[in-house]
This record gives sequence, C-alpha cells and structure tokens, in this order.
Amino acid sequence: MAEAYAEEKPKKNKKERALVIVESPAKSKTIKKILGDGYQIEASFGHVRNLPENVLGFDVHNDFKPTYVIIPEKKKVVTKLNDLAKHSDKIYLASDPDREGEAIAWHVRELLEVDDKKVFRIEFNEITPKAVKYAVAHSRQIDMDKVQAQQTRQILDKLVGYKLSPVLWKQLGNYHLSAGRVQSVALRMICEREDEIEAFIPKEYWSIHTIMDKEGKLFEAEVVKHKGKKFDINNEEEATAIKNYLLSPKLEYKVDKVTQKTTKRKPTAPFITSTLQRAASSKLGFGVQKTMQVAQKLYEGIEIDGSPVGLITYMRTDSVRISDDAHEMAKNFILENYGEKYYPETTNIYVKGKQNVQDAHEAIRPSYPERTPESIKPYLETDQYKLYKLIWEKFMSSQMAPAEVGNRTIDISAGDYGLRAGTSKVLFDGFLKVYNDAEEEEQEKESKIPDLSQGDIVKCKEVNPKQHFTQPPPRYNEASLVKALEEQGIGRPSTYATIITVIQTRKYVEKKDKALFPTLLGRTVCKQLVSQFADIMDYKFTAGMEEKLDAIAEKKAVWNKVLKDFYTPFMEEVNSVMKTAQKIVIESDKICPNCGKKMLVRTSRYGNQFLGCSGYPDCKTIISIDNINELDSEASENGPKDEPQTVDEKCEKCGGQMILKVGPYGKYLECKECNARKRYIRSTGVKCPKCNEGEIVEKKSKSGKIFFGCNKYPDCDFALWDEPTGGHCPDCGELLVKRVNKSGTVEMCSNRKCSYKKVIEQSHTEEI
Repeated sequence: MAEAYAEEKPKKNKKERALVIVESPAKSKTIKKILGDGYQIEASFGHVRNLPENVLGFDVHNDFKPTYVIIPEKKKVVTKLNDLAKHSDKIYLASDPDREGEAIAWHVRELLEVDDKKVFRIEFNEITPKAVKYAVAHSRQIDMDKVQAQQTRQILDKLVGYKLSPVLWKQLGNYHLSAGRVQSVALRMICEREDEIEAFIPKEYWSIHTIMDKEGKLFEAEVVKHKGKKFDINNEEEATAIKNYLLSPKLEYKVDKVTQKTTKRKPTAPFITSTLQRAASSKLGFGVQKTMQVAQKLYEGIEIDGSPVGLITYMRTDSVRISDDAHEMAKNFILENYGEKYYPETTNIYVKGKQNVQDAHEAIRPSYPERTPESIKPYLETDQYKLYKLIWEKFMSSQMAPAEVGNRTIDISAGDYGLRAGTSKVLFDGFLKVYNDAEEEEQEKESKIPDLSQGDIVKCKEVNPKQHFTQPPPRYNEASLVKALEEQGIGRPSTYATIITVIQTRKYVEKKDKALFPTLLGRTVCKQLVSQFADIMDYKFTAGMEEKLDAIAEKKAVWNKVLKDFYTPFMEEVNSVMKTAQKIVIESDKICPNCGKKMLVRTSRYGNQFLGCSGYPDCKTIISIDNINELDSEASENGPKDEPQTVDEKCEKCGGQMILKVGPYGKYLECKECNARKRYIRSTGVKCPKCNEGEIVEKKSKSGKIFFGCNKYPDCDFALWDEPTGGHCPDCGELLVKRVNKSGTVEMCSNRKCSYKKVIEQSHTEEI
C-alpha cells in the first residue's frame, strides 16, 4: 500500500452502479457514508465456501487440487450477491487486507456469474474517506499467491486434523477428540510448562537489608558484595553470621563511591496484534478473544454524531510500520498539545526484526489521532473506550521524545562487605506523559537518600535478613502464551485468538484465575502426540511451515510442492502408528468414594468428560469433572468406603435398599437389587411454614445455584436462598436460616425486614 493516500476521487460515471462486497455488515454503514449513493454495500458474512466437512476435500493424487462447496447457511447470501452483481456495472471485493481476506475475495469472485472485467479487488488498512476512496481509485486483481498461501494452510490443517484425530480415537476410545497442526503445539507449550512447575525444587536464599543513618536522615542499603565479589547467602546460619558481623560496634561504614547517571528511555513501537493482546490483558484484564472482538468494532465503525466512523486501523497485523500521513498527524498533534520538547529531533521509525508478507500493512493505530479518547468517550461503550484509549496512547507515545531518568547509586564499604543504595527519578517525562509501556506499571522510587559524598561516614541502625525461595516459572496466561507463540514463530496475527479458544473448547486446557492449566485429558493427548508424531509437535518444524506459507505468498515457493514435501513423510508416520496403536486408559489421582478404587477419565457419547470407577461394572460410580472438589472433600472427611453409603430409603420398584452415589449432575440414589435410580433430594427436616404440609428440601436453580424450597412445589412456591435451621426468630417469629461468610457461620432471620443476627461459629482464618 502506498505510503500516503493520494487526493483522488474514484472516476465514476454518474449513471454507474457499483457493488462493494465486504466481510462484515458492521462496516457497511461506515463505507456507505464515505462512498455515497452510487455504491451499494453488501456483506459476505465471512467465508462463503469451504472444504467439505466429512471428506478431505482435495485430491492428493492430482496436485492437491481442492474441491470447495458453498457453506449451507451462506447459499442465500451467495444468491443475493449474484443478483446484485448482475445489476451492477462494477463489483469491488473489499474483504479484509490479509491472506484470509484475499481468499474470501477469491471465493466470492468464483461464485459471481459476471464478466471478469466488472470485478475488482480493493483493500484499505483503515476505514477513512481518504483510504477508502484511494482504494477504489487504485483497484487491482486478486493476488493468487496470497490465496494459494491461505489455501495451503487450510489443506495442511485439514490434513493433520483428519489423519491424526483417528489415532486419538483408537487409543483413547473417544470420538470427540481432535488434533490440530498449530493448536496441538500450543497445548504442548502449556503441558511442558506444567511439567517444569511440577519438577521444580525451590532453592532457599537470603538477602540482607540495612537501615543507614546520616545525621538523622535514614535510608536503606542492601548487602551486595563480599570481599569485592558478588556472592550468595544460602541459609539462615550464613545470614545470621553476616548480621552479627555488620552489627559489630567497631565496624565503620564508609561511602566508597557516588555514581550519578542520566539515561534516556525511548518509547517502543505502536501495537501489533500480539502486543495489543498482551497489553490489554495486563492493563485491562481482557482475554485475547475479547480484545479482538472489541478492536473489530472500533475498526469497522462507531456511530459518532449520527455518522459511523472507523476509529482504528486493521487489528490483525505484525507490522510496526506507520504511514507518512500518520507520522505527520501525530507530529502536529504533539506539537500543538504538548510542545516542541515532546517531539523527537528526528521522527521515530520502527522496523520489526523479520519483514514478512503482512508488513505491507501498518501497525495498529487510531485512524484520526485528533480524536482523543476523552473527546469520543460519550459515544463508546466502556470496553471500547478502554481499548481505544490504550491504542491511542500507545501510538501517540511511540511518536514522542524519550524520557530522561536520573539514577544515583551509593556504594558503601563495611569491612569485608559492600552495600549499595540506589534511587531513580524522572527528570523529563517525555513519552511517559502519555503512556507507560511497561507491562506492569512501574513505580518511581522516591529519592530518600540524603546528599552523600565519597569518604562520608554513615551509621548502621538496623540489619534485617530476609528469607526467599526461588519460584517456578509462572503458568501461561492467554497473553503470555501469545508472546511465546510469536517468539517461536508459530501462528500468525489472525490465528492467535482461535488457537487459544480451541484448546479450551476441546477441554484440553482450562483457565483458572487467568492462568492456563492443562487438563488430565490434555496432558494425555499431548503425551501421545509428542511420542508418536515428533515432527508435527516440534516447535521449529511448525515455525518452518509458517515460513513456507509466507514464502508462497511472496512467490518464493510453490504451494502444491510444499504440500507434497509434507504429505509423504507425514502419512508414513500416521500409517505406522495406526498399525501398532493400542487403547490406553487415562487414570486420575482420584479415589472412588464408594469402593476405594482409582477413578478413570472417561467421555460420554456426547463428548462430556467425567470420572468413572475403574471397578466398572461391579462399581458404577461416576462423577462430573465439575464435582471433583466435592469428591475430594468427601474422601478427606470419610475416606474411601468399603461399602456404598446406604440411606434410609427403599426402592419404589422392588423394595430393595437404596444407596447414595455421585454422578455427572450431582448426587443420586440407586437400588442395590434392580439398579433403579432416582434423584437424591436432601431434606432439611424443616416443615414448610407456608403450606404446613411439605418439607423444605435442597434444590438447584437453572444457573446451578443452591436454594431451599418446599417439596410440594408447584402447589407451594415457598423458597429461601439460605438453609433453614428449624428455629424461629425471637424478634418476629419467622424461620431462622444460617449463612457462612468471612466472619464465620451466622444465624439470621429469613425476614429481610428483621435485623436479628447471631454468630454461631467464629471464623479462625487469618488474613495473609
């Protein structure tokens, strides 16, 4: 794309009717406003054709020639686009400016029953009047190299998934399992990180901090050297010995050196897809998918003063390049609003280490820098405002002058030991006036060190040894996984969100407090794939395949040759594994609450995971994965039971003894004799105060929340959120209920207008 859009208007006869086909209908209003009444804007709603679902869809014996079919739910869309195209003088294919968008444009073109001379490809990195009109005036033909690169990726992914998944089915007996060329490698990263955490052995170390005194002014200093060299303090004995040495009354503390240095901290490049996802995660708490969804809306257009406006450039990019127009707009804004000292002597130009096919585009930036976040805040939803503000501030700071930071370091000698105190202060904020690009906000250290000179004598007031332990590597969160994938060269901007979503949807990975944990199923699948398909699961191999796809788009490789080179060794591996594949069992670390045997991870016919007793069919205990915590608490309280837990109830069919079990949907009763089952309903033993006939029993709402209601429902609709105790309020006579909170267990009146409350059991949990 040109560095700056020329001031040209599309040459169009007044009588001409033009059709512009975009991917998303959300863009339609924005583009319609720009191009006017002579243009009709319609959406393809993404892809209109795909490889067929139940077969490979390409002929491996005929140069991998693909066969595409119209996506069933898109048939009406295709019919409408054809009808409109036949009555249009020109058709502009305006799908997104990347390989996926190029492929969508080609598929639409293949289905349009019109003359080739009427069809043109246009692309714009931002939905602004200048960019859109420039694109229409400078249309081009479809780039078949980009299309073939996307097609190759699609065939590779289909081939890997179609051939590897049956291996998992055969070995794990689960027809809902699937493997993916890139997703499985991402799963490996998460599993290997979990292995590192489990194998990690903490190592003890100590640090020693002192409080120093210079004429009544106190400051901190840390022990950093012993006899002029850095050293480690490994245990409490060593730390105590050093403390005693430093507290010696005869020991002199002398300032050896005072170092003052001013450094310049330069701003970093504007956002690309991965860095936006990471910053939105750390600063806003957004998941990767949410970030992309909000960014999509900002790109496609937001209603401002009754007109749709595209606020940011295209959000799927790995380019840090900025157009000349954007540089100029940023410069004018900085000079006008912050002053000359905030603009660098020379314009900040950013270049990414590896230039690739996506670098034809720009970094993610505001389309109109003069539209500050505050000026358009009334038109944005809360999340839209937060993300726009992040993008705007990051871009504007990237064009500003460096910050200047003053650092002062004090080196102090104390016999055999050397201590150090330091402070830093921002002398000129520069780009920090707008944005701090640290992933975690940095706190400036206040200068509490008094004025000191070489040779000064200071006193030691306190010596405080501190114990530490080395920490295992942190689990990946969505943002750090994206960073790892990018560093390894795996995936591309358009695939990161999908990769992370898929491995969670397949139940291979679960998210807890933002951290990604591999499930037992995920670890088993990963182990099987790594041991049997070394190349497919290899980081370098996967990254190398991404490079080959880039090479196809850049006319440096032939698409079907890339596929042939991959296909032969891959199929040899698959066929070899399938011949020897044996069924394996996934054994959990949980114990059956009824018979004490190991619980196994199983999958229902509908793909839901659950734990089933390894003693089946003698023991038919099954437990939902969601109820594992309940199983743990029961096991810890009661231990494994030699005999199933019996209840005071007989089977309605045969009169046999009923036993209590836990299933995927909670507890249930099963007859020992005929195996008849019924739902287990726990009674509180409290009589319903409304109908005076039924009992209050434990129930569960549609959302899964526990409540208590009359067992005569629907004849009686009495209900409580808290469990009744059976007692009555001494103030108003209503039922008393118990509630557990931070302070402990509280007995309170069920009548909200009554203030009676009594602590039954005090909590002994200390806040740490």
